[in-house]
Amino acid sequence: MVMPISSGGDHAAETESTESLIPKNQQRGGDGDDGGDDFHGASFAGAVFNLSTTIVGAGIMALPATMRVLGLVPGLVLIVLAALLTDASIELLVRYSRAAGSKSYGRAMGDAFGPIGRGFLQFCVVINNVGVMVVYMIIIGDVLSGTSSRGVHHHGVIEGWFGPNRWNGRFAILTITTLGVFAPLACFKRVDSLRFTSAVSVALAVVFVVITAGIAIFKLARGQIPMPQMFPDVHDWPSIWRLFTAAPVLVTAFICHYNVHPIYNELRDSLQIRPIVRTSLLLCSAVYITTSFFGFLLFGDSTLDDVLANFDSNLGIPYSSFFNDAVRVSYVLHLMLVFPIVFHALRLNMDGLLFPSARPLSGDNRRFGVVTAVLLAVIFLAANFIPNIWDAFQFTGATASVCVAYIFPAAITLRDRHGIARKRDKSLAVFMIVLAVVANAVAVYSDACS
Repeated sequence: MVMPISSGGDHAAETESTESLIPKNQQRGGDGDDGGDDFHGASFAGAVFNLSTTIVGAGIMALPATMRVLGLVPGLVLIVLAALLTDASIELLVRYSRAAGSKSYGRAMGDAFGPIGRGFLQFCVVINNVGVMVVYMIIIGDVLSGTSSRGVHHHGVIEGWFGPNRWNGRFAILTITTLGVFAPLACFKRVDSLRFTSAVSVALAVVFVVITAGIAIFKLARGQIPMPQMFPDVHDWPSIWRLFTAAPVLVTAFICHYNVHPIYNELRDSLQIRPIVRTSLLLCSAVYITTSFFGFLLFGDSTLDDVLANFDSNLGIPYSSFFNDAVRVSYVLHLMLVFPIVFHALRLNMDGLLFPSARPLSGDNRRFGVVTAVLLAVIFLAANFIPNIWDAFQFTGATASVCVAYIFPAAITLRDRHGIARKRDKSLAVFMIVLAVVANAVAVYSDACS
């Protein structure tokens, strides 16, 4: 999350430095906080849950499809490499933020590149987060109301229970979810206020992984699963270019940089940020590897772009229908609880772009409500018109996400205004920029050609 920033001089700097969204030393009843309680800093566990929830979102549903594109061995190796690169980029970002005294990603970019850099960062976070939350809504619609892929209709959970009706169609389901779940949770003004929903969301993601792994192991023991594709099928140039289409998905899967500063600012002990980041990345990598491996093992070449859509038919195990519904419902609930923490960052960045010289958003309830309502409406409408999550991932992952996750932290390092970069840091920064630009440019080209 990035605080409202502007080229508007001292006022803009003051606005950004005072809004975390709410400083951790603010006392009871200061400006209409959600809980009105004393806040003495976020705990280690709460920060891990919030950062892990930022990471483990919709990307997990597309990762089994990347195994279909890359093959099992390269796919799992690239998940680990993406996690290591994410850890390195966050380390650079935090180190330069400390050197500059920056309390937000935006101020770190502003310190290195001025108002233009700060504005560009905010714009990229807005594009990334809108894309990610549109994906969340698409998945929720697919799972609850059904979807059609490759000429086959995959029944949704509610559609399967009650049959197709007007009230359980995609538009109706997304309307109910937006008004009944997203809108209330989006009203919290502080990241730490979402720590309990974040803990539940992580638990639901683990439930999804455990059930998926259990089904795959059961079928594997009974000899019902053929040998998966270990390496990609590469036989011509188009098949080589197609491998790069997985790059934006891997980038999107680990992006969490926009929420590092808000979590860091609310910590009781700011020195805990490094172990918090590494604990979160380790937890999320384990979830991603397990899901990718067992998801692809279950469905092989039939794995859809959204693997949840595969859980609509007989799995060849006892109580197949029950487990199908348990997998899909658990992850839909997870996404519903992830949504508000990603939305939290989106709202602040959009407010910073639209109202750079206004007072902090936490102190203006009217502006807070209008920005929240407009953003929810835009995301809702986009989710009803974008066809599938792969298209959304290709757009956001290859553009805004790669900038926020890798290119901007590397650029700040190369700029090195405080003279703290080691030779290894600059070499790593160059590597991240070249890898990010080349891989995602080829991904966009390949996706456009196909």
